[in-house]
Amino acid sequence: MLNNSRSHGLWALTAPPAPDTAPLAGDTAADVVVIGGGYTGLSSALHLAEGGARVALLEASEIGFGGSGRNVGLVNAGMWVMPDTLPDTLGAPFGERLIEQLGRGPQKVFDLIEKHGIECEVERTGTLHCAVGRKGLQEIEARAEQWQKRGAPVVVLNAEETRTKVGGGDYTGALLDKRAGTIQPLAYVRGLARAALAAGARIFTQSEAVTAQPNGLHWRIGTKSGSVDAEWVVVATDTYGKALWSQVRQEQIHLPYFNFATRSLPDDLRKSILPERQGAWDTREVLSSFRFDRSGRLVFGSVGALEGIGESIHRAWAQRSLRKLFPGLRSAEFETGWFGMIGMTSDNLPRFHKLDRNVIAFSGYNGRGIAPGTVFGSVLASYILGQTAENDLPLPVTAVEQQRFRAAWEAFYTAGSQLVHLMESWP
Repeated sequence: MLNNSRSHGLWALTAPPAPDTAPLAGDTAADVVVIGGGYTGLSSALHLAEGGARVALLEASEIGFGGSGRNVGLVNAGMWVMPDTLPDTLGAPFGERLIEQLGRGPQKVFDLIEKHGIECEVERTGTLHCAVGRKGLQEIEARAEQWQKRGAPVVVLNAEETRTKVGGGDYTGALLDKRAGTIQPLAYVRGLARAALAAGARIFTQSEAVTAQPNGLHWRIGTKSGSVDAEWVVVATDTYGKALWSQVRQEQIHLPYFNFATRSLPDDLRKSILPERQGAWDTREVLSSFRFDRSGRLVFGSVGALEGIGESIHRAWAQRSLRKLFPGLRSAEFETGWFGMIGMTSDNLPRFHKLDRNVIAFSGYNGRGIAPGTVFGSVLASYILGQTAENDLPLPVTAVEQQRFRAAWEAFYTAGSQLVHLMESWP
C-alpha cells in the first residue's frame, strides 16, 4: 500500500482489490460521519447504513491502512485480560456484558463474512494459545477454567496433543479455542467496505479529517477538499489517529509488531505443520505467533519494528526460531515482511469515550482488533440508531486517560524487543 512494502506485506499482495473510492470533493451532508476506514469504522458504517442512516466515512489514507490491514489475522474471542478480571475492573454489569459480547465476537465476524460473501481466506478451526514452561501452562489452565464456567468451547491440550496440533515445538500444553479462527485481515476489511457501499454508505479515501466545528446541532467535519455536515461523529481512528481528537491515540502506548511470510511450503511441510490450520501464539512476554495463509505460506511474527537495525535483528531471530520450532523447515526464506502498531492501554482493556456532544469512540484494542472492532462498530451503530441505551453498552463511558511516559515506554518496547531477539539469535 502506498508503495511501502513494509506496511502490509503479504496481505497487500494477496487481498482482492479495494472497492473504487475517491477523495471527498465539496460539501455534503449525512446523519453520521465516521472517521477511520478500519474494522470499527466500516462495521459502524455498514450497520448504520443497514439501519437506514445516511453515512459518510472519511479515511485519511486507504481502506485498511492502519492496524486492520497489518495484523496477524487471528480472530480471537475475548481480550488479553483474564475473563474473571473484567467484572472486578469494569464493575457490574459491564464486565460480564463485555465478556459475553466479545466471546461471541468471532461468530459475529464469520456471520458477516458469510452474509456478504467476503473472500478473505477464512479458517474456522480454532486457535492455539501455546504454553511455554510450567508458568505458561498454569496461565492457560486458569484461562480455560474461567471460560469453561461460562460455557465456552475451550479445552486444554497436553504437551503431546499440542505437538500434534502444532507439528513441532516444545510446548507444555495449549488452549484450543474452538470459537476462533483466522482470516486474511486486509481482504476482510476491504470486504466490509464493499458491503458498506452496497448498503448505501459513502466512503471517501485520501480524505483526512482535519477540522471539526459545531454547526448548530450538527458538526461540520472538514478535509482539505470538502466537508461533511452531520449530527453524529464516530471516531474510529484508534492507534493511527492524527489530527482530530488525537487524545485517543495519546492514551495508548504503541507496541510494534512484525510479521514475516515464507514462500509457499512444499506439500509435506504443509501437511505436518499446523495440519488443522489453527492460528497460534505463545505465552512468552515477548510472544511469537504463527499461522498459514491459503497458499501455504507460513506467517511468523513477534514484537518489534522492521526499521533500522531492527529489521536485520528480527529477521535473523525469526529464521532461527522457525527452524528450531519446525526442524523439518531447514530453510526459512522470507518472501515478505511488514509491521504495524498495537495500541496498549494502561489496563489492557478497550475504552468507550464521549469526546464531545454526539462524538463517540471505542479505542484501545490491545492486540485484539478483528472481533472487538467488528463488534464495537455494530454497537456504536445500535447506540446512534437508538436501539441500545447507554446503560446497556458493553463498556462504561470514561474520560480519556493520558499515558505517563508514553514516548519512553514506546522506545523501551522497540529497543527491548531488539535486545531479546538479538540474545535469542546467538547459538
